[in-house]
Amino acid sequence: MSRLTSLQSPFLLGFDGLERALDRVAKSADGYPPYNIERLAPVDGEPERLRITLAVAGFAPDQIEVTLEKNELVIRGRPQAEQSDDRIFLHRGIAARQFTRAFVLAEGMEVLGADLAMGLLVVDLVRPEPKSSVRRIAIKARDDSRRLAEKE
Repeated sequence: MSRLTSLQSPFLLGFDGLERALDRVAKSADGYPPYNIERLAPVDGEPERLRITLAVAGFAPDQIEVTLEKNELVIRGRPQAEQSDDRIFLHRGIAARQFTRAFVLAEGMEVLGADLAMGLLVVDLVRPEPKSSVRRIAIKARDDSRRLAEKE
């Protein structure tokens, strides 16, 4: 039995890539690092923005990579190997493991930039105003009388 998803509706055409991206995002979502997504209201005529904030305590800017691959924002963190082995932890509650967090962006979303401060990585996105347009599709008239004559 095949799995039927909402993107396989006969009315949604050409969304196979989006479905694969959503599967990848679902597989990478293990809860680490925790994150917030905020909607920022338009200011001074600028379009609405989105802000993704990840808690990345213990990571330096050179240990974090933010990339935009097609319509997927991918954030990777790779901690450096422990420098000194003479440290003995009685409790280690600050995770310092590598991670990959992926977000599927809508068509046209733009990444404004990323900042790291006080253990929080902030990535700002702009959501451009959609331009509505209606395009009329011409209908070509064909003479079906030739086809009927050929069938007889």
